[in-house]
Amino acid sequence: MKKYIWMLFIIILYASTLFSQKKTDANIFGHVVGNNTHISFATVSVKGTTMGVNTDETGHYQLINLPAGTHTLIARYVGFKPSEKEITIKSGETLEINFDLEQDILGLEEVVVTADRSEMKRTESVTIVNTLSPKLFSSAQSVTLSEGLSFSPGIRIENDCQNCGFSQVRMNGMEGPYSQILINSRPIFSGLAGVYGLELIPTNMIERIEVVRGGGSALYGSNAIAGTINIILKEPVSNSYEAGINTGLTGIGLKGSGGVAPDYSVNLNTSILSDDSKTGFSLYGFTRERKMFDANNDGYSEISPMNNQTIGARFFHRFGFRSKISIDFFNIKEERNGGNRQEYPLHERDVSETIKHDFKTGAVTYEKYFRDYDLLSVFFSAQHIMRNSYYGANRSLKDYGRSEGLTYNTGIQYKAFFGISSVIAGIENTGDYLKDEKLGYPDYANAIIINDSIISVPHTDNILISDQSSVSTGIFLQYDLKINRLKVGLGGRFDHYSVVDHAKENEVKDGNVFSPRVSLMYEVLSSLQARVSYSHGYRAPQIFDEDLHIETSGSRQVINVNDLGLRQENSHSIMASLDFNKLIGTVTTGLLVEGFYTRLQNPFVNEIGVPDENGKVLYTRKNAEDGAVVKGINIELKLRPLRNFSLTSGFTVQSSMYDVTQQFTRKEFFRTPSDYGYFNIDWNFVQNAGLSATGTYTGRMLVPYFGPLTDPDIGELRKSDPFFDLGSKIHYDIKLNGAFLQLFTGIKNIFNSFQSDFDSGIDRDPAYIYGPVSPRTVYFGIKIGNELPYLMQSGYQHPKTNRIRNKWRGIKPKRD
Repeated sequence: MKKYIWMLFIIILYASTLFSQKKTDANIFGHVVGNNTHISFATVSVKGTTMGVNTDETGHYQLINLPAGTHTLIARYVGFKPSEKEITIKSGETLEINFDLEQDILGLEEVVVTADRSEMKRTESVTIVNTLSPKLFSSAQSVTLSEGLSFSPGIRIENDCQNCGFSQVRMNGMEGPYSQILINSRPIFSGLAGVYGLELIPTNMIERIEVVRGGGSALYGSNAIAGTINIILKEPVSNSYEAGINTGLTGIGLKGSGGVAPDYSVNLNTSILSDDSKTGFSLYGFTRERKMFDANNDGYSEISPMNNQTIGARFFHRFGFRSKISIDFFNIKEERNGGNRQEYPLHERDVSETIKHDFKTGAVTYEKYFRDYDLLSVFFSAQHIMRNSYYGANRSLKDYGRSEGLTYNTGIQYKAFFGISSVIAGIENTGDYLKDEKLGYPDYANAIIINDSIISVPHTDNILISDQSSVSTGIFLQYDLKINRLKVGLGGRFDHYSVVDHAKENEVKDGNVFSPRVSLMYEVLSSLQARVSYSHGYRAPQIFDEDLHIETSGSRQVINVNDLGLRQENSHSIMASLDFNKLIGTVTTGLLVEGFYTRLQNPFVNEIGVPDENGKVLYTRKNAEDGAVVKGINIELKLRPLRNFSLTSGFTVQSSMYDVTQQFTRKEFFRTPSDYGYFNIDWNFVQNAGLSATGTYTGRMLVPYFGPLTDPDIGELRKSDPFFDLGSKIHYDIKLNGAFLQLFTGIKNIFNSFQSDFDSGIDRDPAYIYGPVSPRTVYFGIKIGNELPYLMQSGYQHPKTNRIRNKWRGIKPKRD
């Protein structure tokens, strides 16, 4: 199948070069304004084509060599409603088309892609899509992806290991593997990447994050049970640059800790666009160095030291008026080094969990419009990971390891419009190959020694831990129909998967799965939308991200394995919501109330074994008896009483229970609070300065403990305290000709709402960690660039505006 996909891709690419756009000298220019101010870097595009440009720093744009005929122009900018104008242009003619955008304070008209794998307005989607923007990342000082995800309803980020900092996202009360993480809508964020990947991806490479809660297997396949997180990378849309330096001091002012841990990062973004807007190239880089933080001054890490170097690029070229190719690539090299005795070699430490990653990710996408607005997409994405690791204790030589993973996704999809309805259909093939082994080590006990000299040292063979391939092929179809105020979405996906365990005599587990989805949206009032949906999801019986993470202490070492009889896990999800958005008096108000109910069949659970003589404990993944139910309510509130003041907040109340008792004779899901939430406040109190405040609340939860204060073979269940993590940031902006300079400083976790009962010493339980990811942290830094997002809505009028407008008027245009 891959061979035929690539053949079709090459044919389409060649045909596009033959019918590339000819020069017509049909040109359009103009400006985009909003709130009586020219908007820099707004997007102006031609509907049903790949053509589009950004306004320059003065708010002006130009489109050249358009095909003669009638076209629809669309102007867009974050925080404003899109505006459309239909124009007719002849060869050799120049028109001036100006746009005056209306504010969209609550982001209702923004374009999203995750709801049905193609672009649509948020208000037209039959499912709720939440967007996390660079402005939010800036307000919360989120350096990496994991730091920004908590500011969306139903989502919580947690650190699950003191040694190495293994983190995961929990959505609607379910742990990480229940959420499908996409990169540019492609499921290539592999199981091996999922262990540490959320903390590896820097936010300066992200254009936005789209979150869809509820089952998404009908469109995206396996693992999309709790929801989908789509990481959309930045695209070159203008000639721009931005650079920044950030310094954080973790643990400042804390008594009893091992001292302050510095955290330095530098980021750079730049993009170049050709004069005819047919070709664009962007480049981004990021480097970070974080020192070890020791919360209780016992010499062991609670936050592991880390080094990260990231570089990436994105390229696009438009072959003609209605076709485009995009190419992405990024490489992340990261090392983290948890445990103690940092100055010693790994095998001479009491405890060490050290990992070196080398991520390489690439993608090619070709898009071609047919008829008026039908869109064909052909795509291929892949991610390759090499990981060298050491998970060991008691100065062991046996615990060096190596892992290699390859994930790819390739396919074709087509979206067609038929009046009041649309259809999107496609076929894709996804493969995941994973090999993990313990490295052989020198056997000094059997060394050959002559005259006190070592002549030769035997080596043991590498020990194969996992060698698995998982390949699935899916066919999907989504049909949307709008009848007056009612919109109906019917979708389904048929998957065939095959999981082969090469380490167990090529044991094969395969299956056929049909995942339907039904969604309804009804516009009760112009300001109130009601939605309800049902979806089916599944997880294949394969190795998941946490399986290759080993919790290590001096007394026990946890190894995750799959039971031989492990069966596919299934889910049935129901979502219902009311979405209210209206100007009440002078206050723009948005309120979302969303209920969710998910029934899990054959859910995966861990059966904890008894430690052997070496302290090794097997956690065997099995299917639980009967099933489990996850249910609750997400609430999101948005308020904007003033033009320069906004509040966004969310809160979740939920229950996650198995039908029968599991570990510690309890039915509850562990590490899952029954209530949690967040808020974000932005206030530009003067023209060149702004203040932001952020906070997250984490309720009580049950946390297993296997440390020295109990019998580590049996363990005990503890209940955590609630936590409230409050942060604040202030920035000041300085205009430097065509650029802007920003100075900022702030504090995370102001009141140090951080876990206080960490274990000490070699026998500690490294998985006994909960609450906020980091203690009190003071940070400060500087940014410079010509396209800082928050300045685009500040009312700044560029001094060149009138001069450039008069220059373009000299073309003697025809007015619209």
